[in-house]
Amino acid sequence: MSTPEQRKRLKAFYERSSATHAEWAERGYQYPPPKTEPFPPDLIGLECGAKTRAGTPCKQKATYENGRCKWHGGCSTGAKTEEGKKRSAMNGNCPKKKRSHRG
Repeated sequence: MSTPEQRKRLKAFYERSSATHAEWAERGYQYPPPKTEPFPPDLIGLECGAKTRAGTPCKQKATYENGRCKWHGGCSTGAKTEEGKKRSAMNGNCPKKKRSHRG
């Protein structure tokens, strides 16, 4: 079972990793790659822990960076920009025609 403190540490680890990778990208991915910290051993196998419909905690161990599984926090929330909303509406209205994302 995961605790809120463990989930915070997981998020902090991923933020540090992202910052290291961003710095490396700014240098043009020059050799040698930066040293990265190892994944904390006590966070391996961290469970999702969200409440299921039955009221029990979710036991899924495959979690995203936010500490939740694909059913409890990893799904897309849809298009955000006006252009994206129009494109998704166009694909829904014309399912047999050429799709907008294919060109």
